[in-house]
Amino acid sequence: MAKISPMETTITHARFHVAIKNNINHMKKYLLLFCLMALVQVAFASSLKDYPVLTESGIQKDSVVVEFGKSGKVVIIVESKEDFEKLKLMNINQIISELDLEENKETGELTIVEIKKRDGSVKEVVKVHENGGSTEVKVGGMRVYVDESGDNTRVKVETGTKKHSDPPFRSYFNLDLGVNNVLENGSFPTSDKPYAVKGWGSWMVGLNWMATQRISKGFHWDFGIGFQFYNFKFENRDFQAVRGEEAIDFLQRTDVNGFKSKLSSSYLTAMTMLELDFGKMNDKGHKGMRIAAGPYVGYRLGGQSKFVYEEINGSGRRKDKEATGLYLENLRYGIRGELGIGRVNFFTTYDLNELFQAGKGPSLNPITFGIVF
Repeated sequence: MAKISPMETTITHARFHVAIKNNINHMKKYLLLFCLMALVQVAFASSLKDYPVLTESGIQKDSVVVEFGKSGKVVIIVESKEDFEKLKLMNINQIISELDLEENKETGELTIVEIKKRDGSVKEVVKVHENGGSTEVKVGGMRVYVDESGDNTRVKVETGTKKHSDPPFRSYFNLDLGVNNVLENGSFPTSDKPYAVKGWGSWMVGLNWMATQRISKGFHWDFGIGFQFYNFKFENRDFQAVRGEEAIDFLQRTDVNGFKSKLSSSYLTAMTMLELDFGKMNDKGHKGMRIAAGPYVGYRLGGQSKFVYEEINGSGRRKDKEATGLYLENLRYGIRGELGIGRVNFFTTYDLNELFQAGKGPSLNPITFGIVF
């Protein structure tokens, strides 16, 4: 519906730069034009109040007000009745052509609607980006997406898209919290082995500084460095791990009552992974599923054994520690995998090399399961 009414406010120093590809079909033009009308109205709402300007004679000009929806409105300034009669004879395609806008010859893809304020500063209001068969219109936190790459046309209208943004590069800290165990020849050691590990109580804590580089939409390269602290709590608490003359020994302490026996180690670790984020691929942000995998390598910073016991018929607990490394391998390397569902991330690591130096202890490969915070 169109009507002539006194214009309450107008904008001066407003400049519109629009690049429209010639191969956009009529359907997309109509859709984007009306989306653009609605979005520009929202974006201009506050600016119109700040920049009211009168004509040279002090009298505001008349305008054509095109209303749509419940509150949508676009204002076209009309100089005279003859201009209005000419406007009535125009269709949407004629209006676009009459604007006489120049296409960006370098890209032909980006449309920017901006306001030039009185102080000379420029504020970008609307962006239109075309990529093959898809077109995206953004105004602040509002987004209209038209996908014509398939057999059917898909249209999405979203608000608050900033929280779903996928920056090309970002860095962050995370915390790994997991439980450890070991594999011997591909299976967990049986309970009769002195080095059988108790899963609950064998903690792993990792502090990592990570960075991610976007390769394509939903496809990322993650890399970082961190500190990992491992505890392997033995299921048989009467056995104490000590450093023998040529290898690690597991001594059965029958002279005391054992309460806790464990082995600990710490590493400085570098890791890298390739990640597929299906949520970002489907424009769902963190609501989708993510998978990632890649190698890591670490250097041992320390290692010790700890045995907590109480003397028979004695009182109070005592601790024996051996900060000797216990023939632990200095270098560790393996594979890390991650699975994310919503905002929850799970991880697992598996050492491809053994925990102890060759010939200095049992052939054990550490494995860890946990959650990323």
